[in-house]
Amino acid sequence: MRVAHVVSVNVARARANPDPRALSKVTGIDKVAVTEPVMVRAPGPMHGGMGSGLVGDIIGNQKFHGGDDQAVYAYAREDLDGWESRLQRTLSSGIFGENLTTVGIDVTGARIGDRWHVGTDGLVLEVSAPRTPCRTFSAFLELRHWINTFTQAGKPGAYLRVISPGTVRAGDAITIDRRSDHDVTIGLVFRARMSEPELLPQLLVADALSAELLAYARRRLTANDG
Repeated sequence: MRVAHVVSVNVARARANPDPRALSKVTGIDKVAVTEPVMVRAPGPMHGGMGSGLVGDIIGNQKFHGGDDQAVYAYAREDLDGWESRLQRTLSSGIFGENLTTVGIDVTGARIGDRWHVGTDGLVLEVSAPRTPCRTFSAFLELRHWINTFTQAGKPGAYLRVISPGTVRAGDAITIDRRSDHDVTIGLVFRARMSEPELLPQLLVADALSAELLAYARRRLTANDG
């Protein structure tokens, strides 16, 4: 069994947003691997904060992206390899906009609130939410119906918040410091948000779920009760 680790650390190359209807004309979705250590710290609020948790990374649209609950985005290399086979194209690490491309850890099966100790410099991250696909993602990959395809696959990758700052670099080991005592996984939250609203009540036990998704679940459930 392979030891879970970071296979690639990726930061943005700022580029024009390929979606002509996007609110932001610049996007940081185009991320490339770096070899030097990158400092990771809590970026502050989504609106008015520093955007990404990685120093030197860029968030183009801080109305919907970035902030403490979306400080770091992780995607499994194993899932990228699956997409390569399905799409019949090469997918470099970082192409989904992920900061950390991982190996050996079940990102879709990660529970909200799980804590990952990354590397040897004290970096601790907490699983907070799944990624939801947007038009910029689709336009960047130049794939028609990509949002539906990505949603149906149910492998969204995970956002993480920063519990303890530190540096990260390719090759850093990932260990789960704390495993949540519920069964609310990244995959379950994604399905509840995107396609199976009947699962929304299950999300309420996950206190570490992002504030936006907790508010969304409560709002939908209150509306249904009314």
